[in-house]
Amino acid sequence: MRISACTASTIALALGAVSPAAGGDRAHPTVVELFQSQGCSSCPPANANLLTVAGRADVLALSFGVTYWDQLGWKDTFAQPSFTARQWDYAHRLSRASVFTPETIVNGRADGVGADPAEFHGLLARGDRGAGGPALAATGGQVTVGRGPAPREGADIWLVRYDPHVVQVAIKRGENGGRTLPHRNVVRALIRLGVWRGAPVTLPLPAAAPDLDQAILVQAAHGGPILAAARA
Repeated sequence: MRISACTASTIALALGAVSPAAGGDRAHPTVVELFQSQGCSSCPPANANLLTVAGRADVLALSFGVTYWDQLGWKDTFAQPSFTARQWDYAHRLSRASVFTPETIVNGRADGVGADPAEFHGLLARGDRGAGGPALAATGGQVTVGRGPAPREGADIWLVRYDPHVVQVAIKRGENGGRTLPHRNVVRALIRLGVWRGAPVTLPLPAAAPDLDQAILVQAAHGGPILAAARA
């Protein structure tokens, strides 16, 4: 079931969350990734915080479903092994011994639980990447990354496809059994397009997927900092 973005805003206001500046802007959106599972009873507050910023032009909010809760009573309907692998890349980069839910990661630079509104917005400030990074444009069926200093190992160019609608998920078993929880900006596909090594590069974009929005991330390899982001 989907509900409108207007209704999503109403949900956010009802939660009483505050949305201070994230440090990004429309051309340099702050990338906020939430790793969660529908079967995790600690995840709804962090998910609610993500909803408060999901419609903002200066924020690219992305919800990733992970798989390691799937054997504990409820299989997440959005989870994919590649999303769990992405969280593990972050764990290695951030010197964490394990992965956990919920985990909120901002620009690949700062992470925390993100369940408390003050902590969540503190992460947005702490992970601010400013207006640096290579120029990034996605138009005319292709993506172009401009010239700039690149990490030694290069940077991955990712295409992220996500559902911009609010999807109400009725959870029948597990820790959240009996609850219906709203999800928005749920990632449905993460596609590696190529590598950027500092010289300008232009790559073709796959045909758009119906009902999904998409964005491009330029990110240091193996879960490193996000250098540039743009909606496509």
